[in-house]
Amino acid sequence: MASPRPTPSPNPEVVHRSCPICEACCGLRLEVDRAAARVLSVRGDEDDPRSRGYLCPKATAMQGIHADPDRIRRPLRRSASGWKEMDWEEALALVGSRLLAIREAHGKDAVGTYIGNPLGFSLSGLLYVPMYVRALDSERLFSAATMDQLPKNLSSRLLFGDAWAIPIPDVDRTHYLLALGGNPVISQGSLMSAPNVKQRFAALRSRGGRLVVVDPRRTETAACADRHLPIRPGTDAFFLFALVHVLFDEDRVNPGRLAAFSDGIETLRRLAEPFSPDAVASVTGIEAGAIRALAREFAAAPSAVCYGRVGTCTQRFGTLASWLVDVVNVLTGNLDRPGGAMFPRPATGQTEPHVADGAPLPYARWRSRVRGLPEFDGQLPVAAMAEEMEAESAGEDRIRGFVTVCGNPVLSTPNGERLRRALEQLEFMVSIDIYRNETTRYADVILPTTTQLEHANYDFLFQGTAVRNFARWSPRVFEASPGARDLGCVLTEVAARMNGATAEALDDLLFGGMLATFVGRPGSPCADVTIEAARAKLGAVRGPERLLDLMLRAGPFGDRFDDTAEGLSLAKLERVPHAVDLGPLEPRLPEMLRTEGGRLDLAPEILVEDVERLRRALAEHREDDGRLVLIGRRQMRDMNSWLHNVPGLAKGRDRCRLLVSPVDAERLGLREGEPAKVRSRAGAVTARVTVSDEMMPSVVSLPHGFGHVDPAARLSVAAAMQPGANANQLCDENLIDAPSGTSVANGIPVEVSPA
Repeated sequence: MASPRPTPSPNPEVVHRSCPICEACCGLRLEVDRAAARVLSVRGDEDDPRSRGYLCPKATAMQGIHADPDRIRRPLRRSASGWKEMDWEEALALVGSRLLAIREAHGKDAVGTYIGNPLGFSLSGLLYVPMYVRALDSERLFSAATMDQLPKNLSSRLLFGDAWAIPIPDVDRTHYLLALGGNPVISQGSLMSAPNVKQRFAALRSRGGRLVVVDPRRTETAACADRHLPIRPGTDAFFLFALVHVLFDEDRVNPGRLAAFSDGIETLRRLAEPFSPDAVASVTGIEAGAIRALAREFAAAPSAVCYGRVGTCTQRFGTLASWLVDVVNVLTGNLDRPGGAMFPRPATGQTEPHVADGAPLPYARWRSRVRGLPEFDGQLPVAAMAEEMEAESAGEDRIRGFVTVCGNPVLSTPNGERLRRALEQLEFMVSIDIYRNETTRYADVILPTTTQLEHANYDFLFQGTAVRNFARWSPRVFEASPGARDLGCVLTEVAARMNGATAEALDDLLFGGMLATFVGRPGSPCADVTIEAARAKLGAVRGPERLLDLMLRAGPFGDRFDDTAEGLSLAKLERVPHAVDLGPLEPRLPEMLRTEGGRLDLAPEILVEDVERLRRALAEHREDDGRLVLIGRRQMRDMNSWLHNVPGLAKGRDRCRLLVSPVDAERLGLREGEPAKVRSRAGAVTARVTVSDEMMPSVVSLPHGFGHVDPAARLSVAAAMQPGANANQLCDENLIDAPSGTSVANGIPVEVSPA
């Protein structure tokens, strides 16, 4: 799909890079006018080995964001008379002095940080945010992860010793794909990064394979599947345990070579006993016979893979469901083999065995002050964020200074109205962002960053979720706006100002630590390379490019700092306009395990203990009485709340509609196109109704990321064209997945009535 072509430039240039809007990272062919800093057309790159010319409507967003008149281009300070521009030195000095004063007066944990989802698409952000977090040294760190995939990170850390060792479906070689809680036709395969997933599913079926979707809604993915099994929201763990029960009960457990380094199989047998298909049928809404048949098909397939995504994470038993997805793959011998669930091999080497530091499990080392919720991997749940700021809740030990990084938590975290009120109580707030949105409008200072077209990039995070190994460099297209700085630079400057250091000193410290990690370590590819030799090859120019070059050259496909070798370096990637195909996923176990003894523990204590909570829920289950629960949904033209201010994507019909089944619409007196009031314990919103047979009875659906109605925000297109309703206002901050602290965004009890 091409964007509308404006008047041709006399000197158009072609630039190839990846799309930075979703995990697929499709290859793009941009025709640009550099003099006017304008993108003339956006097309799929037919020579890209990953996406082969495919792209979706979101690819046009880069130019819309870059040229958006609402975008912030210079630092801003809020004052009694309105927002005023500042120069960078003045802005950074103010931010550093105010945050430092709060920390010195009230302790390091009086300053908190929230990190939003867009950081995952920024090379510099990903490389420098750990340094920022260490420099801040606060226990009050929050991120969008606890509204998304953190249960998968926790289960992966417990099983494999690495929170980002996430098994990815080998979709191009599998014969049977069981998908729960995801809509990859729309998302392009979140945690299964695969451009043009719909075509891949068609190829799966054409080679005789099967696609089975378990979801409360007949999604776009379910519509092209061999079978769709509607499931009651929040019951995926029951369903998956029933599959495990059948595997044991019918002697279909066959882990193959995995048995040699796996522990806990007999414990799994015992844990699964109460969750027979007959016991869970009334809970899940899936007949016992259908569960047994599916377990048999899965176990008998030449290769099979169970895949769960955000719907399996954002529920009461999200960590158990995430764990059981992997358990099903292990028990059938489908983990770490072609056609099953496999581990990508990032070219930057962060999942190589020698990078392991042997650190203990980063879990419950501290807890939130008000509810005592445990941290994981340094983060507290966003469900606790507002209460940790409130004087009436946290008292003197509250968050007083706050930093938001590329996020809009008023719209994207539970009970946004409570958070909005809490932000007003802060002594000082700074936002690193390009928009004055529903959250950053409460900041005292907003520090703008460059857009994707204004900086180079590397698909750092999503090389680790791809269905085929790759590496790709995306060049900068336009010079940065005079008042904007790269995200990594801003993070480093803020950290430096709070610690009486310089940004250069922090960069050098980070670089030195990474050199020691990747170079000269026994067992590493660069065991024979000295740090001095590597440093000389990498040069003295600071910044993310130097750090990336280090990781590439020392990584599994690298040149080992030998310019004459065939391996990767940044210089070589820069000369390739498309993605570099590094081959199919290959078995990596047990070598990549970072667990104690290098073994796969299928029954970690934290999860075994949480099974008791699941057992109690099974015993307490009541038959469906028609009570409604709310789920979310993805849409092709949206990415959370990011793109609603892009005119080309905001145009068209109202997309923030409440989907209701015909049965429920009749029962509740709801009519097509008419407004309905949706209430939960946390709040209430109004949205227009779409009556749809996609929905199973007793389930309604509303997309998240909308609610652009704050007049103090500056999102003129969103407010005029797609304001919508804030679905996360219905999220109850008291409903969480106990082990991970992830908020329940699917299966929220609600009441719906005509407005």
